[in-house]
Amino acid sequence: MERIEDTAEEAADTGAGGPGQGQGPGRRAATRPSASLASFAYTAADEEKRRGVRRMKTTATGLLLLVALVYVLATWAKNEGVGGWPGFVAAAAEAGMVGALADWFAVTALFKRPLGLPIPHTAIIPTKKDQLGASLGSFVGENFLSGGVVRDRIHSLAIGGRLGAWLAEPEHADRVTAELSTALRGALTVLRDSDVQAVVGEAITRRANAAEVGPGLGKMLEKVVADGGHRKVVDLVCVRAHDWLVEHNDSVMDAVQGGAPGWTPRFVDKRVGERVYKELLRFITEMRDMPGHPARGSIDTFLTDFAADLQTDSETRARVERLKSEILGRGEVQDVIASAWSSVRTMVIAAAEDERSELRLRARASLMALGARLATDGRLQAKLEGWVEDAAVYVVTTYRAEITSLISDTVAGWDAEQTSKKIEAHIGRDLQFIRINGTVVGALAGLVIYSVSRALGA
Repeated sequence: MERIEDTAEEAADTGAGGPGQGQGPGRRAATRPSASLASFAYTAADEEKRRGVRRMKTTATGLLLLVALVYVLATWAKNEGVGGWPGFVAAAAEAGMVGALADWFAVTALFKRPLGLPIPHTAIIPTKKDQLGASLGSFVGENFLSGGVVRDRIHSLAIGGRLGAWLAEPEHADRVTAELSTALRGALTVLRDSDVQAVVGEAITRRANAAEVGPGLGKMLEKVVADGGHRKVVDLVCVRAHDWLVEHNDSVMDAVQGGAPGWTPRFVDKRVGERVYKELLRFITEMRDMPGHPARGSIDTFLTDFAADLQTDSETRARVERLKSEILGRGEVQDVIASAWSSVRTMVIAAAEDERSELRLRARASLMALGARLATDGRLQAKLEGWVEDAAVYVVTTYRAEITSLISDTVAGWDAEQTSKKIEAHIGRDLQFIRINGTVVGALAGLVIYSVSRALGA
């Protein structure tokens, strides 16, 4: 019987493919490892399991040979005229052999063709591998990737409360913050500055061009004037104008004299220049020192009217839009917009790398606060769990075919012989117990049948 099994294994190794898959050594030579086979390689651990299978095969075959020997001896004793027990032993041994052979055939037929014979419905795993993979994919899709199963499973996990309790722990918040910082640094590092700058510049310019700024500026200016916020600016302008006039008095008088007619005497031009300078300095000084100066009121009126025009006057608004477009179109402005990304990127990376930065401290505090709220707020837990459930259900229902095809396509990519060997290495030892049990159960059944027959006088 040992020789029978060896012959069967040799026949299976050389021609287990059966009809439609090729026979003999040519098939093995034509077989090439596929990409999916790399993850399904026959490993040293598999070989160790296969040695265990061989030992169990030897045990099962040895038991078969034992009952065959018992049958021969019991039959010989019966033929020699020994009465009584040889008939019972021979019947039990005979049925044990039948059970052992039947189970050997059944187990062998899973992985190869028994004795190399092309018997229908044998070598099931090598010949039906692709169908088994497709069936397994369908089974997983119908029973594990259905929306109801996924939703019930996620709901039973109580993700909201668990996540909240986990995030509320300082060490866990630190870990999440560190991981987020690493991810942020990595994302900012791989981005090309030129691409981001172009996108940022284009986005800012497009948004600025699309939005009319006149009415918004008018409302803001109106509120500033109403609150008196512009008065400090007027005070500053007056102070700076006064100081400039005091420092540049000669320049002012030279400018006035230079604009005088050529026929006027020089001393007259000088006296006029001094007079103009003194009046101008007096005006600026009074405007600086008198909050109720009429000129200040005129500025208030001008700014109020201008704020109204920005909101209601179409011509004023059109001029502001043209000015905005001219400013945005200047190369210097575009350079400033583009360079803003570099500054922001450098600042964010530095903050992400510094464990004591305000960014990381605030992120850590926010995570802990979120965790504490999640751990106690039932409504927030239900909302988060609802989002997770909806997302998971959407993924499994939308991409179920792709997920199940991963199973069927992977199994289809496995080599049939390699698959059969690997599966047999993992479950073959248990299958040999079927042979042993078949021998024992067959012997007992044969003994019972023979005993009943003798009792009924058959």
